[in-house]
Amino acid sequence: MRVALCQIGSTGDPAANLAAVRDGVRAAAEAGARLAVFPEAAMVRFGADLAAAAEPLDGPWATGVRRAAEEAGIAVVAGMFTPGTGGRVRNVLLAAGPGVAAEYRKIHVFDAFGHRESDTVEPGDTPVAIEVDGVRIGLTTCYDVRFPELYRRLARDGAAMIAVCASWGAGPGKSAQWELLTRARALDSTSWILACGQADPAAWGEEVTGTAPRGVGRSAVVAPDGAVADALGAAPGMLVADVDPDAAARVRSAIPVLANARL
Repeated sequence: MRVALCQIGSTGDPAANLAAVRDGVRAAAEAGARLAVFPEAAMVRFGADLAAAAEPLDGPWATGVRRAAEEAGIAVVAGMFTPGTGGRVRNVLLAAGPGVAAEYRKIHVFDAFGHRESDTVEPGDTPVAIEVDGVRIGLTTCYDVRFPELYRRLARDGAAMIAVCASWGAGPGKSAQWELLTRARALDSTSWILACGQADPAAWGEEVTGTAPRGVGRSAVVAPDGAVADALGAAPGMLVADVDPDAAARVRSAIPVLANARL
């Protein structure tokens, strides 16, 4: 399966970000991809007024993503925010396209490194996977990548690939942690990891203040044996890769960590 990781840099303007998603979907389809993955917060960047930007799943932003996916004839996964309870929002991955209709609410909210996502974001509680061309693909978001149990659960439920859409926080050692964690989750779950992050604002000269995670880039496709098949740098870009879902089965036969687990 050919996949495209669309590493964009979201702004505070949902309409501009939707236009960027549409452009990315078209480019992915033209490159022959069957799945286009966008980052967490593709709708609007962290640090903006998320409650003001949040829309229901039948609102114009989600409808625009669905229309782009249907017109291109491919599956699309993109991060957005929907209204929650108690004044908070929900951090959602919208999955859309021919035969694909799902929403994943981020389970593990980012209360770390001085940032408290739980103050503004209501967590979800249900793992979600989609099927694209008969291949099962798990959906996860950013901080989820630090919790191997979720990845192993998705793999046991049949996922050969697991997408992690992120707006990774910058800071000392954080880019190295991103690479380490995505490779570790590939090994834990013996799955392909499709890791798509927000581009680093520093790559286009924007100074970031505050603790809101804005992205470091470095999107990557990681094989089930933990090898990095391909990766981007910090700047916006699109990574197109041909992924063999059967490789997950071969690695699981050679290194049966899922079958051998006793806990």
